[in-house]
Amino acid sequence: MSPARSAASTLITVAPTGAESAKAEVAALPTTPEELVETAVACEQAGAALIHIHVRDREHQPTLDPVLLKEAVDGVREATDLVVQLSTGGAVTDPLDQRLTVLDADPDSCSLTCGTTNFGDGVFLNPWGFMVELYRQAQEREVVPEFELFELGHVHALRRLLDECGLPFGGKVHVDFVTGVPGAMPGTPEVLLAGVAMLPPEVTSWSATGIGRAHLPIVAAALSAGGHLRVGMEDNLMYAKGQAVSHNRELVARAAEIATLVQRPPMSTSEARAALAIKDRRTR
Repeated sequence: MSPARSAASTLITVAPTGAESAKAEVAALPTTPEELVETAVACEQAGAALIHIHVRDREHQPTLDPVLLKEAVDGVREATDLVVQLSTGGAVTDPLDQRLTVLDADPDSCSLTCGTTNFGDGVFLNPWGFMVELYRQAQEREVVPEFELFELGHVHALRRLLDECGLPFGGKVHVDFVTGVPGAMPGTPEVLLAGVAMLPPEVTSWSATGIGRAHLPIVAAALSAGGHLRVGMEDNLMYAKGQAVSHNRELVARAAEIATLVQRPPMSTSEARAALAIKDRRTR
């Protein structure tokens, strides 16, 4: 399928936690294993087919602890049929070698950010050698990467990565435009569409998310251009002006409603697995 061709249904990804918001300031943020599983179940029922997971420790701080990563993967996999994707970004302060160990938790999918970017007051490091090593490990372990694009230059880096390393396991190439991060590409339809126009022909599907106020404009632009959606409290803590998000399912349900209204209803988990060529790791 050409990236520019409209899909018949919509892959809705939920990113429920992230690494930036503090539990003390956002009580609704799911940071414990129990909260993560409850969120996954509710969001699957609301229309999500993929969950993008950042893990927190017992003090609610971001962590790449291998035991907690495996606990998160197993817990969500046992309770739902969601495609389980782990972030390999962690927090911007996490060392590169530790970020490579995320694949040891045996996720269905992993994020693979296609370059370094300014990230608020910090810098999100993704040097070329790290990208190549992560990609090759994902290929070897039959984990499907989601190529994350924070800058238009990252689209060019994706082209280079495909040229050097070939296609991912399963042969599908799915990318996600993360727009509106302070210091990276703005969350506007114009920039999103410029990125879509640059995508390599190997790309089989793309999604987009808008941080904060960019959330709804990017939802509308992505659906109009044939793309898919990522929503969740990692990216957006406000449901409407003066109304905080009380649960990730609110954002998923709204995205599912909008997608249905434009006659691109949410994908089922089985449809998402086929579209992304996910290896079945479920045991139940």
